[in-house]
Amino acid sequence: MQKISNRNFLILVALLVGIVGGLAAALLKGMTHGIAAFLQDEVRSQYKYYLYLLFPLVGILLSVVYVRRFIRKKELGHGMTPIMYAISRNSSKIEPHNIYSQIVTSAITVGFGGSSGLEAPIAYSGAAIGSNMGRFFGLSYREVTLLLACGAAAGISGAFNSPVAGMIFAIEILLPEFSIPVFIPLLISTATAAVISRSIYSEPLFHLVTDDWVFSALFFYILLAIIVGGFSIYFAKLAGWLRLQYNKVHNPYRKVWISGVSLGILIFIFPALYGEGYLAIQQILDGNHTAMLENSIFSDYSHTGIMVVLFALCTVFAKSFAALITLNGGGNGGVFGPSLVVGGLLGFAFSYGLNLTGMVDLNITNFTVAGMAGALAGMMHAPLTAIFLIAEITGGYALMVPLMLVTAIAYFINRVVLKHSIYTKGLAEQGDLISHEDKDRTVLSMMKLRYVLENNFTILRPNEYPQERSHDIIHTKRNIFPVVDLDGKFLGVIYSERLLEILLGEQPEGLKKTMAELAEKPMDTVSTDANMELVMQKMNREDVWILPVLDADGRYQGFVSKSAVFNKYRALLVRQASYFDQ
Repeated sequence: MQKISNRNFLILVALLVGIVGGLAAALLKGMTHGIAAFLQDEVRSQYKYYLYLLFPLVGILLSVVYVRRFIRKKELGHGMTPIMYAISRNSSKIEPHNIYSQIVTSAITVGFGGSSGLEAPIAYSGAAIGSNMGRFFGLSYREVTLLLACGAAAGISGAFNSPVAGMIFAIEILLPEFSIPVFIPLLISTATAAVISRSIYSEPLFHLVTDDWVFSALFFYILLAIIVGGFSIYFAKLAGWLRLQYNKVHNPYRKVWISGVSLGILIFIFPALYGEGYLAIQQILDGNHTAMLENSIFSDYSHTGIMVVLFALCTVFAKSFAALITLNGGGNGGVFGPSLVVGGLLGFAFSYGLNLTGMVDLNITNFTVAGMAGALAGMMHAPLTAIFLIAEITGGYALMVPLMLVTAIAYFINRVVLKHSIYTKGLAEQGDLISHEDKDRTVLSMMKLRYVLENNFTILRPNEYPQERSHDIIHTKRNIFPVVDLDGKFLGVIYSERLLEILLGEQPEGLKKTMAELAEKPMDTVSTDANMELVMQKMNREDVWILPVLDADGRYQGFVSKSAVFNKYRALLVRQASYFDQ
């Protein structure tokens, strides 16, 4: 740090983040696939297939027990939402245990059949690596945020062996406002992670040799994009509804039972739901279109084309439920992987079904790949990530134009209906989402009332008279006095001008009145849990400079003033600018 420039030091740390992130990605893939292979290949029993009803329950239960007993948390954050929250509300600090706890819990969850993806956990683990390395070296908020993004990008790169997609993911999701200098650390970390991960765990995600697309299929790509865009809206609505239902269940182990049993039944009916679900997509890409039914209770119908289409569509909706109940029940994972699976199955069902009519001859492989990209773009609001990720992991660069078309339309449809992605919706509702479009509102949302609360005011009691407190009234530096009883209940305010007029004899009748009689009702009050945007709205509406703050029981806590808010605003604006100017 003393011998080289700050920029070169960041590049070195980004390289280190990439190395560790690549190792973490390889470890997670190896652990997950090792657990799955053991359960599927090594377990010998005449009741083996009935055990699949129990495996998901065991995986979610072990994950919950691990988090509550060893990490000592009620639940472990999952998905990209906690990473974005850390950037906007927690100075880009992520607890160190996430480096390993995300790997352990997601490997257990998915390895035992939990129907979720590994990409979000490895991104979370990588972000924790970057965040804690930055904090270890005492770097600034801006630099820690950049390293956090490098870690998340390294995780995605290592998981998919796709450095370009990892870099674009970080820019599109975590650093929406960026400048050219962030490219170099991101490139270094993602490229390093891809090399490290591939050298340890070289099995590619998908094998695909695709043909070029034909212009005559353009209309059908547009039609597929509309279908996928509509489904991405349905998925987001379903995610919100299921989250509300699970919030009504307060016992964590009851959630485990609900999710485990439901997931076991779904996997028994739809075997493609086991784990990540990428095997079903690979079988489709290999031309084995009936493989989904072969190990199911509907295997006798595997040679009936319409049954294949219906089974694929049913698997799409079942996968949506399976992924969401896995996560809400206490399992770890993300919707990154499931979005690829449902998109691929939609693309397959669409093209295979149309081919059955004999009216067209669509390339099923190309439409499967395009569906994957469209679903990812719609659900995550990340069209560039979708395009380059699918092109990298499938080798489908020849399909760049259809990929661009499908992702753009699916993204547009989702964005018209849903302003926020599945990751940012919760943050936006809580006021925790950084938005470059409205900096004032964003800065206010970052501000906590307790940090601007002032309580160094002279408190007057209701049964006191002005003459009794004349010394305190004259020597105070404040021009407002709260009237509060002995139980802390707030009764009103008295301004110094009126008290001075009484003490100077200009209002002699006031000397005979108690503070309770002299107190005035304030223009408005503020509760201790109010957000600062609401506080400023009240001040502007009533045209006042200061408001009393009360707790839920009406007890006096202090005052909040525009002066304190503006001072804090300036400090946060400087910090926020360092984020947006990266």
